[in-house]
Amino acid sequence: MGDRPTRLTGRLWVLQRDGALIGDIDTDMIYHNAHLAVTDVSKMGQFAFGNLKGFEDFAAKAAPGDMVLAGDNFGSGSSRQHAVDCFKALGVQAVLARSFGAIYKRNGINSALPLVELPGLPEGVFDHLSEVTVDLGTGLVEGARGPFQGRPLSGVARDVYMSGGLFEYARGE
Repeated sequence: MGDRPTRLTGRLWVLQRDGALIGDIDTDMIYHNAHLAVTDVSKMGQFAFGNLKGFEDFAAKAAPGDMVLAGDNFGSGSSRQHAVDCFKALGVQAVLARSFGAIYKRNGINSALPLVELPGLPEGVFDHLSEVTVDLGTGLVEGARGPFQGRPLSGVARDVYMSGGLFEYARGE
């Protein structure tokens, strides 16, 4: 099993509109279907959020180590893996949301992209582009305005993450 960090610190992209976290961001908003012919993961990052109004410049401004925060039902819609891989290509180290679409959650776990659920997260706890620390083992997210208790990764999700992905986990790496 790999030796990956379980405490992540980085800049947080807070996806909000009119002061509220954006909910129901579907996979087409994360990665537009016009770019599905791209199969090289390293080239997918440039299209991240290209179809999410107000965040079309995300790919150009995101930096390795950044994290993303959204509202409910992040990643709903299709099963397109590109919507996970585009973040991996940019070096986004985790996605935080009040909740995730079921298929997106599965794809994220399989690709070792930590998805941290923050059910009941009130508005305004975290500032856009501020630094936060996420403890994947406890689910605690700490920012300048204080901590918020989220859900820790499940045992299997943690093991797959620590292995570097589902295939590595299955091989016992």
